[in-house]
Amino acid sequence: MSLTRRQFIQGGAAAGISLATVPASWASTPPLPSINGDIRVAVAGIRSRGHAHIEGFRRLEGVRVVALCDVDRGVLANRAAEFEKRGESVDTAVDLRELLDREDIDVISLATPNHWHSLATIWACQAGKDVYVEKPVSHNIYEGRKMVEAARRYSRIVQAGTQSRSSQGMTEAIEWIQEGNLGKITLARGLCYKPRQSIGKVTEPTVVPASIDYDLWTGPAPLVPLMRKRLHYDWHWVFDTGNGDLGNQGIHQMDMCRWALGEQALARRVMSFGGRFGYDDDGNTPNTMVTVLEYDSAPVVFEVRGLPHDAEARKTNWGGSMDRYLGSSIGAVIHCEGGALVLPNYTSARALDRQGQEIAKWAGARNHFQNFIDAVRSRRRADLNADILEGHLSSALCHQSNISYQIAKQVPALRARDRISWPAEGLVNYDRFIGHLERNEIPLESTDVALGPVLDFDPATERFIGNDEANQLLSRDYRAGFTLPDEA
Repeated sequence: MSLTRRQFIQGGAAAGISLATVPASWASTPPLPSINGDIRVAVAGIRSRGHAHIEGFRRLEGVRVVALCDVDRGVLANRAAEFEKRGESVDTAVDLRELLDREDIDVISLATPNHWHSLATIWACQAGKDVYVEKPVSHNIYEGRKMVEAARRYSRIVQAGTQSRSSQGMTEAIEWIQEGNLGKITLARGLCYKPRQSIGKVTEPTVVPASIDYDLWTGPAPLVPLMRKRLHYDWHWVFDTGNGDLGNQGIHQMDMCRWALGEQALARRVMSFGGRFGYDDDGNTPNTMVTVLEYDSAPVVFEVRGLPHDAEARKTNWGGSMDRYLGSSIGAVIHCEGGALVLPNYTSARALDRQGQEIAKWAGARNHFQNFIDAVRSRRRADLNADILEGHLSSALCHQSNISYQIAKQVPALRARDRISWPAEGLVNYDRFIGHLERNEIPLESTDVALGPVLDFDPATERFIGNDEANQLLSRDYRAGFTLPDEA
């Protein structure tokens, strides 16, 4: 292969060649810096969470952020100016592909929107780079599995941004309950009670700022007019690009639930119900949702609530009045025969007996970025606290749940309960769900609920059993030039 990567990209794009079809010779591992040398990082997607990536890596000894990438030239210029003020040099690029053939970049750190995570990770692995990728690691189940395949095929170190995995407090607590100190685990409950107000409603397409390459921003997703007020962040609430709050915030808590259960595969059955209540806006992901996932060990129940405790709070103190469950609003509760383990944040845990009295507690966390860099140096995947496989499985649980919701039937809220035949946890949590809507003065007599079907799933093939409509949502139609390879 005599062409450079850039030459192939330019020629291949002109000829309509898929940019994901990468010659195997490109996957040869470039020489890493010596054990005492610097790890050189390029950060892509630097507006919000990506800024934390920049600062996180900058603070690590032996690590240099050498390049920044963003499709928004305004954001790119502002971040580069921050480096200049500190007397530091940094390269910039609008298109990530400009950085992939550079031998002076060892790591690609990704904080792009969800719909870019998988393709960018696969490209980086093919280019011989190690990758830190934000949660959820994928936009759909197919993508996540392809990321795992790429990491393994090209012997790359790929860390998922589920930073609780680097909490020694949480690790010790989960080991403690897995040893049976609270008896058998009976249910894992994930909580995402996070304030989410309306994103507004437009009647015509919004003009995308000239500083943004909208075609590149869209990437693998459908290239459609921008039908919301803000391009940035609110993409979370549109299924074409985001995964709702279950895949945004809730992926952390879903990961905690699966971690506690010790499960290393996807759930064999799932059912979800919910809706977008309290306002009419341009989002189409649920702001209120319950999902139940079946494992042999114990079920997982996950609750998303974007509305506050009640209607009065929506007028006066939305952000400070979210519901709480055993003292937690964004966390996980692992119910056991002898009590419960409460994981209320990213770094701590407390054990309660059956009377609700605290009997043990844990706290403390290590640096998740440092753990990744240590594994980059050691070249041992086992050193990672959140290997891409762990990120795939927990992200895919969110995708399983969203698929049941996406193919749901609209059912009157006061009749939906009668149509829930599985599982028992579904009935109990439907009552909790309805009570939450009642306190928010949602008119149940005239409100429909999206009641998803019970979907059986084969964890070995990662496909739904007997439901073609659900299987269609395992992947997506990719735009030319942004297609995931059949073989990563």
